[in-house]
Amino acid sequence: MSEYVSQNQIQIARELFDFVNDRALSGTGVDPAEFWAGFAELLGKFAPRNAELLAKREDIQAQIDSWHIDHKGQPIDQTEYQEFLKNIGYLVEEPAAFSITTENVDPEIATMAGPQLVVPSLNDRFVLNAANARWGSLYDAFYGTDALDAPPAKPGGYDPERGAAVIKAAKAFLDETFPLSSGSWTDYAGGEIGLAEPSQLVGRNGQSLLLKHNGLHAEVVIDPAHPIGKDDPANIADVLMEAALTTIIDMEDSVAAVDAEDKTLAYANWLGLMRGDLDASFEKGGKLVERKANPDRDYVDPDGKPFTLPGRSLMFVRNVGHLMTNPAVLLADGSEAPEGLLDGVFTSLIAMHDIKGLGELRNSRAGSIYIVKPKMHGPEECGFTNDLFDAVEDLLGLDRNTLKVGVMDEERRTSANLAACIHAVKDRVVFINTGFLDRTGDEIHTSMQAGAMLAKGDIKKSDWITAYEQRNVAIGLACGMSGKAQIGKGMWAAPDMMADMMEQKIGHPMTGANTAWVPSPTAATLHAIHYHRVNVFDRQKEVTADGIAPLDKLLSVPLADGHNWSDAEIEHELDNNAQGILGYVVRWIDQGIGCSKVPDINDVGLMEDRATLRISSQHMANWMLHGVCSAEQVDAALLRMAAKVDAQNAGDPLYRPMAPDPDSSLAFQAARDLVFKGVEQPSGYTEPLLHAYRRKLKAAG
Repeated sequence: MSEYVSQNQIQIARELFDFVNDRALSGTGVDPAEFWAGFAELLGKFAPRNAELLAKREDIQAQIDSWHIDHKGQPIDQTEYQEFLKNIGYLVEEPAAFSITTENVDPEIATMAGPQLVVPSLNDRFVLNAANARWGSLYDAFYGTDALDAPPAKPGGYDPERGAAVIKAAKAFLDETFPLSSGSWTDYAGGEIGLAEPSQLVGRNGQSLLLKHNGLHAEVVIDPAHPIGKDDPANIADVLMEAALTTIIDMEDSVAAVDAEDKTLAYANWLGLMRGDLDASFEKGGKLVERKANPDRDYVDPDGKPFTLPGRSLMFVRNVGHLMTNPAVLLADGSEAPEGLLDGVFTSLIAMHDIKGLGELRNSRAGSIYIVKPKMHGPEECGFTNDLFDAVEDLLGLDRNTLKVGVMDEERRTSANLAACIHAVKDRVVFINTGFLDRTGDEIHTSMQAGAMLAKGDIKKSDWITAYEQRNVAIGLACGMSGKAQIGKGMWAAPDMMADMMEQKIGHPMTGANTAWVPSPTAATLHAIHYHRVNVFDRQKEVTADGIAPLDKLLSVPLADGHNWSDAEIEHELDNNAQGILGYVVRWIDQGIGCSKVPDINDVGLMEDRATLRISSQHMANWMLHGVCSAEQVDAALLRMAAKVDAQNAGDPLYRPMAPDPDSSLAFQAARDLVFKGVEQPSGYTEPLLHAYRRKLKAAG
């Protein structure tokens, strides 16, 4: 239980209060007494509005539920349905044509195209790895993954045959992207480089060559003393790819942050990144390894003039949405403060260390603070965020629109009103994206009463998801985002399946999206190849001609329409969902791990976070509600899969088995509640139950 400090009728947990006073405020020029008074005033103004917006969500959902119950068994007439949605305020009028007016945006967001990492803020090593993933070794990425079509490395140290295949593949990439005026990079033996396009050589670092294509750099590392370079005809030791242009430091779906202790750690890691002084020590191979943020990279251009390139990924911070509260701060009436308000104030205060140059390294050279805001439902909630950011800027003495916003297009009401959502933040928006998982969770919950949904695999093939992905890019381009902001695509969830990623994920830049999420620094290095193969900004001009997919398709509900599944098919779907839920929840509740590589039902490691959990739990709740399966079948699946998840985690000394005594396992009880209470959860979100069970476990020690 936290000790609290009273300030201006609010209560702040002691660890958070001391962190803000001693570290976050230090050097910013913001007076502590004025800060706490202004913070209390901001909470007093925005907490009631936050509550009103959440109540409106529930009111709209109740009306949609009633409409579907009244029309049960009838095909959905889109004209009647959309008229109803307009009458209840779910659909709003489209704004007149406009272009966003965002200014002072770093090139990594506005004018470059490349991979984006998302990383949990609570893990210092992970966030440093992500920040340093701006540059990645192509040799390492090929050597250590199945992206290289060659026999795997033999055990027992470096395998020269695998190494030769790596070098061949890397030089094939150079031939494709930076062709020589004659011959191949395989034949290049050093000396003066003759490129087919000489302008692609933009600098040198000693003997190493800095090349540029489609706005992205690659450095051909020439080092005759290197173990690889000494045996290469041109002494090429590696090819460094400019990879993760941007990284989202996540305080939301990938973390288990339930109290002041957790929030303070997340804020401290964000401060270390903004100052450039975060470090992490860990043991690897029996040795102590220390990690820090990489410095910038120094080069000399062809005219002999020195210049630098960023050594780190440009960082966003993802705040939480409007729903959750946190006991780190208590309001005047003793209730918990909305967590999104805390994040908005504290992450912005911390980022002042960057824009004021108070630390060792810089993040934004344009002087902006980049905040991704998830789980907003429609333009009114986007407008609320805009007003909040105005108030935060006033509190901290920042120029208007210093705070930039990324809008997560992952709720149905936002997708259906996307242009109006962008318009509500048009002076500060720098990012929109799509994501199958949260968006599907909201798709199911919004139409929960309409009938049984398709199986999860079939939902991916339905009309609404195709329309959603196409409309997101088309509307973003119509709103003038090209050259000013990121249009993003979702995560590749299988970090060990890089060959499949290389085959499939080129589809993301082909849509005209100038970034897409990857699960690791290695995946970022490989995905960068796709942005050399596709000129995204040329592609955006091409896809603009396709127009915007009709709203009818976006709002088509993925119902099973009387499909009769066999008992075996139902059991398979339930087992698949139950295994995913339990595999994720047991780590969340018992160990506080909000994102990790979780083995699926086929023992394939997939990156899981709360978005994955939302769709699986909502899908099971939907099938149980409509009689596709019984409560007994759901319980049986959960018990079967608890045993499987226990077996999959048998090698983890911190793991607590669920199957032997599910009634005493808080993790198992949380997973079960997510399904059995899924219909009543606000917007189908998993956070309320997860937070309650995690706090219960922490309280029990």
